Amino acid sequence: MARFTKEEIRRAMLLYAVTDRYWLKEGETLYEKTEEAIRGGATFVQLREKKAGKDEIISLGKGLKELCGRYKVPFILDDDIELTLLLDADGVHVGQNDRPAAEVRKLIGPDRILGVSAHSVEEALRAEKDGADYLGVGAAFATGTKKDASPLSHDTLQAICEAVNIPVVAIGGITEENVSELAGRGVSGVAVVSAIYGQDDVEAAAARMKKLVEKL
Repeated sequence: MARFTKEEIRRAMLLYAVTDRYWLKEGETLYEKTEEAIRGGATFVQLREKKAGKDEIISLGKGLKELCGRYKVPFILDDDIELTLLLDADGVHVGQNDRPAAEVRKLIGPDRILGVSAHSVEEALRAEKDGADYLGVGAAFATGTKKDASPLSHDTLQAICEAVNIPVVAIGGITEENVSELAGRGVSGVAVVSAIYGQDDVEAAAARMKKLVEKL
């Protein structure tokens, strides 16, 4: 039996928090900042720590899995299928340059969440066909997190949303100041990094962003 229904996954896309320890101040932990984000309104959590080693990811993942389980928020890993299975995470997100989505679906089984990055209608349709539960589409705006990610036109974003039957979350450079520009494009929600983790009051930032996204 799936851990989350398709409708639960769609609702969980509303405010998708992607972790980044770069923003932590001395004495702060990713666990406590993620809990603040969830309290503020984050509905989904992805552990994405590109500079962390395997042991670090396992340690961080164990804590966040417990935290998200307690709040009934889906918890997934970025890219790493092996650690997704080891940690018994709720799923994994893969990019176009990672393993093919169809192969990933076979490895993680039918019950875990599979997210796939897409930048065109063609990529989106293929990901849906190969078993993706949701799509991450972007960059919605210029972003410092992925300097090689060129902004995607909002018309393309809308075309992707209209082409597939699975939820689409916009990602990349999204802030409180520009998120309203995504209104009417068909997204189920937004994925953010610095708009939550980079703020002095993470809980308040998440709460403000959630209210803005609910208006899309």
